[in-house]
Amino acid sequence: MSETAAPTTSPLSDRVTVMQESATIAMAKKSRELVAKGFDVINLSFGEPDFQTPQYIKDAAKQALDDGFTFYTPVAGIPDLRQAICDKFKRDNQLDFQPNQIVVSTGAKQALANAVMSLVNPGEEVIVFSPYWVSYEEMVKLADGVAVPLVGSLENEYKVTAAQLEEAITPRTKLIMYSSPCNPTGAVFSRAELGAIAEVLARHPQVYALADEIYEYINFVGEHASLAHFPAVADRVITVNGFSKGYAMTGWRLGYLAARPDIAYACEKMQSQITSGTCSIAQRAGLAALRGGRASADEMVAAYRRRRDLVLDIVKDIPGFITPTPSGAFYIFPEVSAYFGRTAPDGSTINSSMDLALYLLNDALVSAVSGEAFGAPACMRFSTAASDEKLVEAFRRVKESLAKLA
Repeated sequence: MSETAAPTTSPLSDRVTVMQESATIAMAKKSRELVAKGFDVINLSFGEPDFQTPQYIKDAAKQALDDGFTFYTPVAGIPDLRQAICDKFKRDNQLDFQPNQIVVSTGAKQALANAVMSLVNPGEEVIVFSPYWVSYEEMVKLADGVAVPLVGSLENEYKVTAAQLEEAITPRTKLIMYSSPCNPTGAVFSRAELGAIAEVLARHPQVYALADEIYEYINFVGEHASLAHFPAVADRVITVNGFSKGYAMTGWRLGYLAARPDIAYACEKMQSQITSGTCSIAQRAGLAALRGGRASADEMVAAYRRRRDLVLDIVKDIPGFITPTPSGAFYIFPEVSAYFGRTAPDGSTINSSMDLALYLLNDALVSAVSGEAFGAPACMRFSTAASDEKLVEAFRRVKESLAKLA
């Protein structure tokens, strides 16, 4: 009997081969590996609130279980949750949506992916405001689109301007993607800035916008502005939000989008072939969250503001860190290229922000994320969603380790 020859090529698809692993998840994984070996790692790499989900939301989930609410739900979400999301948009954003314009998903990440896959054809361009969340570019790749990073300047808090957008749009542009408040920079677009962007989009009717507002409640400057406010472009804006940040519900995996009915239906159809409706218990919890208002979120935001100020006061004394003041979210995003080319105690050279992130993980036992994953290779992202004590200790270690670089 002849032996079957082993395959000489990988069975994996080109799609998954070219995809990058999420850098935030990768660094968190490395941190857990060191912790498992007994090291005292302070993990500032993950975008996760360190608060517990508010008790009234947990109680609603328990009640859903007791009520036997354990069956499949409609793909786009249970009707009362979709209505509550419409009510939220009206209350918080002065936006009018109907339930048939809402799609509830397994996290805001799935809502973003649904929208990209539903809108982008192979070869079409997606302008991604940079620095950007790590998954945006990979989602565009999955849709066989072409990601076009558009980089905001440090002087403008990394925010892309309307003039930049006008220059970047081509006949192949289908979509723009951005977040406000921004992950990773914490920058917040004002109503005036978004109005100028809306004027650009109004001149290019083939271009749609995917607005990621997951950090909406974590805003230190007051008003949250939405691109969908502007009538000239409202029907071309897909607004994504969720429960993970404002309600400390990361593990519940619950997000949503709002769009005009045909786009919402396309996203529902996409989701129907991948996951169908999200967890019934999580949806009941989300309903309670929205009906309970935002008092718990406001309490968390007060803590995030205090932590931001605490960290900024510490890092101002770290040579080579250029750190804009975040207007929202819970990160700092310093420019760290002053350390490139320096030598570590073991003789290795720091050539990139990834090298620096790995050096700090191994020497300072502090986990952060390289800016390369966010389209900003000269920067690093540190989460401030940790206790005051951990933040003080983490940046003490960082400062001490950086001082060792020659």
